Amino acid sequence: MDLLISLLPFLMFIAAFAALLRGYPVAFTLAGVAIAFALLGWWLGIFDPIHFRAFPQRIYGNMMEMDKQILVAVPLFVFMGVMLEKSRVAEELLEAMGTLFGTLRGGLGISVVVVGALLAASTGIVGATVVTMGLLSLPTMLKRGYSPALASGSIAAAGTLGQIIPPSIVLVLLGDQLSNAYQEAQRAQGIFAPDIVSVGDLFAGALIPGLLLVAVYVGYQIVVATLNPKAAPAAPASEGATDWGKLLHALVPPLALIVAVLGSILGGLATPTEAAAIGAVGATFIAGVRNAGADRNPRRGQIISALGAAALVGLIALTFFVDLRLGREEASGGDQVGMLLAWGLVGLLILGAGWALYRLKRNGVLDEVMTSTARISSMVFVILIGASLFSLIFRELGGDATVQAALEAVPGGKWGALLVVMAVMFVLGFFLDFIEITFVVVPIVAPILLMMGIDPVWLGVLMALNLQTSFLTPPFGFALFYLRGVAPPEVTTGAIYRGAAPFVAIQIVVIGLVARLPWLATALPGLLYD
Repeated sequence: MDLLISLLPFLMFIAAFAALLRGYPVAFTLAGVAIAFALLGWWLGIFDPIHFRAFPQRIYGNMMEMDKQILVAVPLFVFMGVMLEKSRVAEELLEAMGTLFGTLRGGLGISVVVVGALLAASTGIVGATVVTMGLLSLPTMLKRGYSPALASGSIAAAGTLGQIIPPSIVLVLLGDQLSNAYQEAQRAQGIFAPDIVSVGDLFAGALIPGLLLVAVYVGYQIVVATLNPKAAPAAPASEGATDWGKLLHALVPPLALIVAVLGSILGGLATPTEAAAIGAVGATFIAGVRNAGADRNPRRGQIISALGAAALVGLIALTFFVDLRLGREEASGGDQVGMLLAWGLVGLLILGAGWALYRLKRNGVLDEVMTSTARISSMVFVILIGASLFSLIFRELGGDATVQAALEAVPGGKWGALLVVMAVMFVLGFFLDFIEITFVVVPIVAPILLMMGIDPVWLGVLMALNLQTSFLTPPFGFALFYLRGVAPPEVTTGAIYRGAAPFVAIQIVVIGLVARLPWLATALPGLLYD
């Protein structure tokens, strides 16, 4: 009986994993397994059902606490990504970058990587990015004579950049869980005025590793094109004349949105939730300008939407120079003028946003965006509730103490424990989505690792890179399945796997670099916030 009690937490985890592999819905699987093992623990006399009475209040409290407002960023970032997906940003970027780099050896591969990075920083939705680029770029690359393996591997790898380049849903959810884990670890060490780690810290920490990964991807394309020109030929010079007008039209809006969202977070002007709201409004303006087909006077609508977008940029710029806080007892004359200007810009912003939403509603785009946003956001929060119940029962059955003892027994101290956790997360990434891993595994292992002295931002970046790698690794990588679904018949599954393998090796090298040189993840947050 004692053996069964000691093994109960592991049996609980195995039961949940087996049920997930059977294809049952994630949230209900986690909650159902938790309730079943809670009843078993009650029968064995090691679980008190009183914990069920506190659970609803715990969920409500977690959602309503001030420090949980970060979760509001999830539907806002999802809305931004889906809206940009519907505004043909990817299509225009791929076409523009193809003309810019296409006449170089490996130019189309470089274009795919650059566009993948831009889409990652603006949409952050891996599945949509891989599918979109697979539909648009893969036929073109094959037509130009690219190796099927290199073409498919480049698209799958570029699509997964949305996992690590901020603003990323992965980083938002990881930041929320690591913040809880860090405070829990400090309280366990007797620190009752704990430091905090924010999503903004994680965004800043992931920026340099993400850009490093993009640079290494581009370098790989250049090396392959140099050593094996037949695998990555250049497009004919007659087809490669760059139309700078189209290039700027494709590049400027998403770049402006990226600068507005990330710049406001990293510059300390806005929280991630506020920056997500900026991104959602900005994406609405971009989609409003580019979806003018159903308008009798599309030029008028484009002008109004553009003016609204300019007002948004103006408001962000105004915050650099003027204190716009309301309710102050005294305000200088310059501040009062700035406030009046800000109210005028807000009015223009509301007019432009209203017109853009009206146009998108007429075109049917808004309905699709709202439906997708509601579906994805509901999935995230329902999984959060199920995972919270799972974690609660797991801990009450002694799972956290068992895991802590197991990790402390691993040779190598914190490095050995970190290696084991990363290996487990990597394998789980073959079968589970990042949301389940973030909500189930991270709350269990992160407090233990943080009590060993591991930096929370560094740990979060390593976990995000690890999840991105498992997304790409054959034979189970989710990105490979997305690409297989849209690839033409002549591109075999084996070719997709062969193409992904070098990029997996690149990912592992970058993870090793970040592990060996923690300042790659910690330098920028320290510079900005310390």
